[in-house]
Amino acid sequence: MAVLGRLLKSSIKFTSTIQQIRKLKPAKWQKKAFTKLLSKARYTQFGEKFNFEEILSSAIFENGDEFYDKFKKNVPIYDYTKIYNEWWYKARLGEKNVCWPGKVKYFALSSGTSDAASKAIPVTKDMIKAIQRTSINQIITLGQYTELPADLYEKGYLMLGGSTALNEVDSHYEGDLSGITTGTIPIWFQNFYKPGQKISALKDWENKLEDITVNAPNWDIGFLAGVPAWHTILLEQIIDRYKLKNIHEIWPNLTAFAWGGVSLEPYKQGLERLFGKPVIYIETYMASEGFLAYQDRPDGNLRLVLNRGIFFEFIPFNEDNFDEDGNLVSNPETLMVQYVEEEIDYALLISTCAGAWRYLIGDTVKFIDKKRMEIKITGRTKHFLSLCGEHLSVDNMNHAIELVSKDLRLDIREFTVIGIKHPPLFAHQWYIATDDKVDDKQLCELIDQKICELNDDYAVERKHGLKNIFVKALPSQAFYDWMKLKGKVGGQHKFPRVLKGKLVDEWQEFLKENYS
Repeated sequence: MAVLGRLLKSSIKFTSTIQQIRKLKPAKWQKKAFTKLLSKARYTQFGEKFNFEEILSSAIFENGDEFYDKFKKNVPIYDYTKIYNEWWYKARLGEKNVCWPGKVKYFALSSGTSDAASKAIPVTKDMIKAIQRTSINQIITLGQYTELPADLYEKGYLMLGGSTALNEVDSHYEGDLSGITTGTIPIWFQNFYKPGQKISALKDWENKLEDITVNAPNWDIGFLAGVPAWHTILLEQIIDRYKLKNIHEIWPNLTAFAWGGVSLEPYKQGLERLFGKPVIYIETYMASEGFLAYQDRPDGNLRLVLNRGIFFEFIPFNEDNFDEDGNLVSNPETLMVQYVEEEIDYALLISTCAGAWRYLIGDTVKFIDKKRMEIKITGRTKHFLSLCGEHLSVDNMNHAIELVSKDLRLDIREFTVIGIKHPPLFAHQWYIATDDKVDDKQLCELIDQKICELNDDYAVERKHGLKNIFVKALPSQAFYDWMKLKGKVGGQHKFPRVLKGKLVDEWQEFLKENYS
């Protein structure tokens, strides 16, 4: 009998109800988070340079937004390169009290997309604690999913991430964030955690998939967690190895799939071909810089985590604040959470208990429900196309691909888009990963049609500056081979939705040599 499962589910339901009653207003949560951050960091090198003591005093003793005005005036906005070169490198060399009190013991090597080298992000004890507490909060919200059976809480949780093995460098450790946080998994959860510590530590991605496939019949999996693209590859490998019709033949209790880092829309059609029955999808938004948001109710969107060591600022993602390449202009408009509006794209700034300050994380979000603080990730500041005012976002691209997949019954695994000159004007070149038979011309016309329906600016420019659209279907292996070439296979790695700069030439040369 699922005694533990029933106890967990009833406890989760009760605690979830209590949490709903105790919720405070977002502005109050954020001011409280802000004062805690500055209170702890005021005597660090960073805090002393930028007068945190004065800003903190304003937050505690003055009314209104004076504290935020002083914060904006005193503290510059940082991207990764700027904050690393000026501050974080010192912490990585072992200096104490640089941007956060004490010595940083861990650095997460962010996966990112294949267009960027790994970044070393500080992970402090306070950040690990904040991630743990947020994870517990998300588990508690499972009480809102009444359709989850009680015995599900006693099934296996298969987490497909990067290697949990950490590299010791001088006086600290470096590696995937999952490797840093896995060491803090509660003892009671170890029996449910799959693929287990030994397999999770493997660095060779193909060996890891092989070991998981070999052990798959021995596990009773109820939850999957990870990036959809890599789970698709794993599930296909298991189905092929054991000659199954679908994954539920080997894991009949598989009920939920938690994912993050990318939109599910392009992958959903392909995933559902591998399932034998409906699966509940639960979204999370956790980056190397912190656990930012999670889905806390069925059919809901991501809810910002406002009370766990992160202070959020929002920059309207428009021509006033960003140039045509997605670079931030000087003195952009920034807003606190209470002043945002729904259905507007914002670039995220975060200040955290890991020593990130006014840090441009690179993602853009849109508030879907301001009352509930629910957002949707719409793309990246550098991953959009606006050659002539078409303002094509990753959100538009993802949605269009989902619609096209359904209409043509295609399994589209990946895609990327390049903006090109098409004298005398411009064009978009799409590359679509699918192993199904498809007519490029039909695919092109349908993608173009869907985006015109989704984006008014795009529809207008298709009659003016954006004179043509080209689409080339490629085997899925082409995208996977490119990721392998870049050393970005598995874990949290993602293929960039938009290619720019030198990556355009590299990608096209790669295709010419291997997939002409």
